[in-house]
Amino acid sequence: MKHIILPLLLLALGPAHANHEHDDSDLPHWAVDKITPMHDNVTRWLDNSTRNIDNFFGTDDSLTIENGSYLRFSQELFWHERDRFSSDTTLRLKLDLPTTEERLRILIESDPEESQGTLAEQGANTARDDRFRTEDFLIGLRRLGDRDKRTDWRLDAGAGIKVKLPLDPYVRFTGERLWQLGDSPWQLESWNRASWFNEEGYSVRSRWDLGRPLSDTYHLRFITNVQWQEEVDTLEYSEGIELDQLLGSRSIIRYAAVAVGRSASDPHLHDYYLLSQYRRNLHREILFVDVIPEVHFPREQNYDAEFGITLRLELLFRGDLSWGR
Repeated sequence: MKHIILPLLLLALGPAHANHEHDDSDLPHWAVDKITPMHDNVTRWLDNSTRNIDNFFGTDDSLTIENGSYLRFSQELFWHERDRFSSDTTLRLKLDLPTTEERLRILIESDPEESQGTLAEQGANTARDDRFRTEDFLIGLRRLGDRDKRTDWRLDAGAGIKVKLPLDPYVRFTGERLWQLGDSPWQLESWNRASWFNEEGYSVRSRWDLGRPLSDTYHLRFITNVQWQEEVDTLEYSEGIELDQLLGSRSIIRYAAVAVGRSASDPHLHDYYLLSQYRRNLHREILFVDVIPEVHFPREQNYDAEFGITLRLELLFRGDLSWGR
């Protein structure tokens, strides 16, 4: 698969290769013929495997009910003014087993929130959709709340193990709430989680997202993240402002500014980021490309600007994804 991703990334950056016969794809016919059989085989395996596991623990409804399982494969090239070039290949998997029990789900998931490090380590990732780490994998049970977060707090609880040697058990509680602020277009969303992992200890994280549409093509958001981890023992926070612009049915660009700080007793900001993220649906909602230039102003470098750019290609496998050819 790796040998397919890089050529497609180069192809995606060349508009001369765009296929104008279909408005749902930029790929030429030979590329579509190359990627379609591979995508269909992996998607079929993912869908069948998930439904068979769900049917074993649940009911026959698993064969027909909508399933939210997905596999996301991405490959990125990154250039930074200080670190120069690097590359990374990541995989994110989530298996959804909706009929195992009413309000009780078996969870098989990679890349949990708890494994993404400190806010300083995440940096500008809090403003973009690429927080992937494939070395962490969870298997457990999740008890779903039965409340609508638009009218009340929705509370979930979960427990299981992180698959590593030695096995690392965990327990976590999650609360979500969504407020419509009067008759205005503003919405405030809150996501909060308290976790315990045997190896890392306790952690608490909270995200508050205030946003509104400005028009049919623009959306404004103010995002606050607060995080505490026992092994770090420092309160961290980040403030971000994002403006999303819809460029068409298959393209969007995000402009963002992020400030990261720490300490409750002597709060101070230690990193600033400016970035934009261009994302395009290259092929029928299964193949995407991201171009992300950014400027980092680190305190440790006296806030001197450091430039970087990321190119990423993402391939999505989802069993309930339907698209014509």
